[in-house]
Order: sequence, then structure tokens, then C-alpha cells
Amino acid sequence: EFSLLSSFYYVFLLLLLCVFFRSVCCNHWSSEERLDGKTVIITGANTGIGKETARDLARRGARIVMACRDLERAEEAQADILEDTGNENVVIRKLDLSDTQSIRAFAELINKEEKQVNILINNAGVMMCPYSKTADGFEMQLGVNHLGHFLLTYLLLDLIKHSSPARIVVVASVAHTWTGMRLNDINSDRNYDPIKAYGQSKLANVLFARSLARLLQGTGVSVFSLHPGVVQSDLWRHQHQCIQMAVKIFRIFTKTTVEGAQTTIYCAVEPGLESQTGGYFSDCAQASCSRTASNDDLAQKVWELSCSMLNITWQ
Repeated sequence: EFSLLSSFYYVFLLLLLCVFFRSVCCNHWSSEERLDGKTVIITGANTGIGKETARDLARRGARIVMACRDLERAEEAQADILEDTGNENVVIRKLDLSDTQSIRAFAELINKEEKQVNILINNAGVMMCPYSKTADGFEMQLGVNHLGHFLLTYLLLDLIKHSSPARIVVVASVAHTWTGMRLNDINSDRNYDPIKAYGQSKLANVLFARSLARLLQGTGVSVFSLHPGVVQSDLWRHQHQCIQMAVKIFRIFTKTTVEGAQTTIYCAVEPGLESQTGGYFSDCAQASCSRTASNDDLAQKVWELSCSMLNITWQ
């Protein structure tokens, strides 16, 4: 059963970490790297760090595909990015990561329309939401944060490899350290804790990036996972009002969406990162993930379970 007290505990720890690390954070990363002629797909690009990532990469001249569930908000974000950057090569495509039919329809359209995908940024996510399931019966956080992106990457991988050198960037979280993988109750059917379910989905993100990087060795496709920081965004919308208030009070110690996007942008465009494929990043530098997230046996089990749940086979 969900405990408000335990939720406060985790949020308080996050805020303490913010206070401790604020002075060394990579809040504004500077680079003149251009992306002219490159195509970038960003999930959840209509809001938060996804939108700021899209804005930055549009300034660099990339073609941006905003993969969004809420088309109305996506159109508002698109107009804002166009006005700010002058880049008219920013398009919106419908994608609902909680529905595998939507994911397949999106991927089919991209494979038909786009000649290349040089950078895929798996950014969209939900955090600590009430218990619910996706259209395919997966626990919502695992389904959207991990399985949806797992399937999306699988369906676009041939095009990405054809576009090499290319990169896949997975937005994870330090929350991956909060729990392990409950392989015998992956959908939290027997016991649901929104905090642990979120942590499990983020751990799955890191494990996925690690396994995918090994699979893609020699293809010219690099894979990175990252912690963006504790960011002032609408990811907190499912939290109790008291927790939302605490985040607002401590906002001086958290990151803005612009600051929170910096590590994603770094992993997407910084030259010379290919040798660090499979790595986990934080504050625009490679960082240490948890011991559990470095467990290759567990990564393989999660990979195989994910394939089984999605009824796919990676070659």
C-alpha cells in the first residue's frame, strides 16, 4: 500500500542530494556542435526537458521529430520552438507509449517518411503515478518508461543503424538505485508501491541501455543512459500536494528544465563519446550507476522478459 510518509522520505533524500551537489552541477553546457542534415526523434518533446532538448537541437540545425501523445500541447511547443530558433524543420508525430498499437503505427510512419534517424532520444515518462495499466496490461510506469521505449527502439533500429554513426539516448534517473527488479511480479500485481515501481522502470532503462550497447558493438550506433537531475517539471503532477509544495519550496536547489536537459543534449551531440557506449551519465559526465544496474546477468534476464512481454525477438 502506498505510504505518503515513504514518499516524503524519498523526496527529502532527493532534495538533500540537490543541496549537496548543486554547486557542481552541469547546469549550462556549452558547445558549438552543429547537427545540420541530421534527424532527431525525441519522445515527450512537448514539455519539460524534452521540449528544451528539442529547442536546443533545433538551434543546431537538426530536423526534429516531436513524438508526443498530446498533440495540442505539442503544437504549442512546436510554435514556441519555431519562433525561438527559426528552424521550420520541426514536425509533430503522434506517439502514445502506453499503447503498443500507437508505437507500431508511429514506427511504421517514421520508417516510411524518414530517410534517416541519427539520434533517438527516449525521454518521455511518468513518475510515481497511481496504479494503472497500459492498453496492453503492463503496469503504467514500467510500460511507458521502459517497455514502450524498448519496443520503439526495436522497431526503428534498422533505420538507425542505416544512419550510423548514430546515437540512442535513454533518459533514466538516479531513482534506479532505489530498488531492484521484481522479476516474479514485474507488473506489481501483488504489491504496488509507486516509488519502487518508478525506480524499477528507471533501473530497467539503465539495464536496457547497457545490453543494447553490447548488441550494437561494431554497428556505429552508440547508446547512453543518464540522470537529468531533480527537475522542476510536471513529472511531479501525480504527487501529494504537500510533496509538490516541498519541491517548490526547495526549487532553488533543483534544476530548471533548461538545466535538466543539459546531460541529454551532451549525450546526443558531444563528439568522441563512442568509446563510452553503454555508459551512464550525470551532470554532463560519465557517472557510476548502482551495482544492480551493472549486473549483466540481470540485464539479460530483463531483456529476455521484455522481449517475451512484447512478443518480439531481437536479432
